[in-house]
Amino acid sequence: MNIKSPFFFIIFSIFQIAYSQEKFEISGQILSDKNEAIPGANITIGDSGTTSDFEGYFRIKISKGEYTFKVSYLGFKTYTHNIRIDQNKNFKIQLSETEEVLEEVLITQDVEALNTKSAQMSVNTLKAESIKKIPAVFGEVHVIRSLLQLPGVSNGGEGTSGFNVRGGNSDQNLILVDDVVLFNASHLFGFFSVFNANSIDYLKLYKAGIPANFGGRVSSVLDIKQKKGSQKDFKGSASIGVISSQLLLEGPIRKGKSSFLFAGRGTYAHLFLKLTDNKNSAYFYDLNGKYSTKLNPNNKLNFSVYHGNDYVTINDSFSNTYGSTFANLNWNHRFNPNISADINFSYSLYGYLIDLDLVGFEFKNDISNLNLNAKFNHRISNDFKLNYGVSSIKYNINPGNIKPTRTDSGINPNKIADKNAYEHAVFLSAEHQLSENLKAEYGIRLNTFWRMGEKEFKRYANDNPILYDAEKGIYEKANPSEVVDISKSHIQKEFYNLEPRASLAYSFNDNTSIKASFNRLTQNLHLLSNTSSPTPFDVWTPSGTYVKPQKLNQYSFGYFKNFENRKYSLESEVFFKTVKNRIDYVDGANLIANDAIEQVILNGESRAYGLEFLLRKNKGQLTGWIAYTLSKSEQKTPGRTPAESGINNGEWYLSNYDKTHDISVVASYEMNKKWTFNSSFNLQTGRPVSFPVGQFEYQDLNIPVYEGRNLNRLPAYHRLDISATLTPEKDLSKNWTSSWTFGIYNLYNRKNAASLNFEQNETTGLNEANRFSIFGIVPSVSYQINF
Repeated sequence: MNIKSPFFFIIFSIFQIAYSQEKFEISGQILSDKNEAIPGANITIGDSGTTSDFEGYFRIKISKGEYTFKVSYLGFKTYTHNIRIDQNKNFKIQLSETEEVLEEVLITQDVEALNTKSAQMSVNTLKAESIKKIPAVFGEVHVIRSLLQLPGVSNGGEGTSGFNVRGGNSDQNLILVDDVVLFNASHLFGFFSVFNANSIDYLKLYKAGIPANFGGRVSSVLDIKQKKGSQKDFKGSASIGVISSQLLLEGPIRKGKSSFLFAGRGTYAHLFLKLTDNKNSAYFYDLNGKYSTKLNPNNKLNFSVYHGNDYVTINDSFSNTYGSTFANLNWNHRFNPNISADINFSYSLYGYLIDLDLVGFEFKNDISNLNLNAKFNHRISNDFKLNYGVSSIKYNINPGNIKPTRTDSGINPNKIADKNAYEHAVFLSAEHQLSENLKAEYGIRLNTFWRMGEKEFKRYANDNPILYDAEKGIYEKANPSEVVDISKSHIQKEFYNLEPRASLAYSFNDNTSIKASFNRLTQNLHLLSNTSSPTPFDVWTPSGTYVKPQKLNQYSFGYFKNFENRKYSLESEVFFKTVKNRIDYVDGANLIANDAIEQVILNGESRAYGLEFLLRKNKGQLTGWIAYTLSKSEQKTPGRTPAESGINNGEWYLSNYDKTHDISVVASYEMNKKWTFNSSFNLQTGRPVSFPVGQFEYQDLNIPVYEGRNLNRLPAYHRLDISATLTPEKDLSKNWTSSWTFGIYNLYNRKNAASLNFEQNETTGLNEANRFSIFGIVPSVSYQINF
């Protein structure tokens, strides 16, 4: 045969190589000694590795040869076996619970759980044992601040609640605790987290590549799972710190069948303030509970509850009470080895009460929801899995209720009409092994939002609640053309949105891959806040006639690699995302107790893009990582017509959450079994702010003049925290162990600016900038026992 081109030779060579490197499929399921599936177990065969899925199944393709087969999972004895690979094999492996006291590990994903072949990207998983190692202010474990050590995650600084993911607002994060939606994640204005680390099993943060079963927010998903109580032995832990203490109890109700878990936490700093005749007070408490039972091999029930409250009083003239309550009933049913279902029914409430005794009135606000969702996992084959389900949520929002507390206040009672809405969704997604090197996850979600009727609904001429005065260059409220009552059973406005999702992973080998993802997400709830970070004074409002749903498109691309038998790992990603219908506020907008929010807001758009790196050392006495994010986050609200100025003259301006550079360095050194040393260093570009460029006098008042929004920045933020944990040798005559943790927050006493206030100097008459800082150096000590 006359071959005029090397094409046939190349094809022939490829087949020769493929044949010489024939691979076999090793699959199976990982179970506990109670025959329960173990998701996230680490499986390694030689240098190849993967993790078990939700139902404990795994799959690896590997070349012919002899290998060490290893299966490990936190809290279970490691399974090790030598095997010879010369054909496809299937295993069913049961792991036994370990009796030994486990050492705490550094805050990071188990390196073996980082599966370069998985199509899932932009996801970080943290165990509770990991979170507890991060040095924190007052020595109190802060779950949210542990996330800030990851690339792409930041917040507004000390004393701010919530977190920002890839330049998004904190209200754009969906926070789930045992599949319950949580509306506020902080205690005492962000100084503490509502999550008790002792009751948490693990958490996952999705920054992109968000699966189709999640919806309702456009920035990220924080999925938190609480621990189940031990079904074998009664055990517990207790700790006492500088300003707070904790207690956890767990154990079996019927051994091997059912269990309970109870966790409580509270602060007591306010008690010391009373001894000094200080009239200010601030404290919180929270309680967690969980009941788990195995009805039979195919049916399990879990019931979770939470309640927490905060109390703040300032000089007997201002008091604020706020908190969250939720409950969830989960039923897990296995139809057969390939099909299972998770069904959840939950209730969640967040509310607050402000009492302004100085003025003589109180203001109350709350938001609640009822949620029913069902998710089905269907394993078609080792190469193809389906996830599908439905979700239905009923929202009730009380925007505000004002009551006078004194007869001389001159304030009239005012109850803003409740806002009700329903959000329904159906979703279907697939995990598909397209080839040996190419894996995909793709799906679609149909979101439906019904804004229901309300009392005293305001209609405006041309459906325009806000007018523009071209002569003055300002926006003004429009007068309603009529006010009508619409029945709660009537759909006032409805929205339908399709949300496609897709992720791809191409593996060059077992340790190197590239990944790409696309997400389209819709958000129908909006948090109204004219501050840089959410506080308990913020108000939620649903989409409707005058407020449109936010819509996001996000594109991500990443490169992932493990080095030196997974001793080191590198994760790098680039992203670009846009959000339509992002709410913006006209100058001077008043959001509190406003029964016509539509008169002070405009629909704008936002965009963010950036580059993220995460370099980790995962083995040895010294472990840790360096995380770096280079990004930009902007917002724009142009005028609705060419004659309108819009916000900031319709030009792009930096969002309140823009951080050009963000570096985190985390290190842990296990000197011996007694001493462990930890540290974390953060360096960030100062957040954007608006400084006055001049002033003028009006009626003996100095009025500042501003050029535009967020043209300036606060000084750069940086801080070093350290901690040391002493674990004495266990006394065999005692059935409990103990440990001491010593920490220093802000070691070199950096006065980071929470804000800059411009005030007039009484002597010179000039405006001066005064830096307001919350924390300097803060030492702490805590003592913990485990029994």
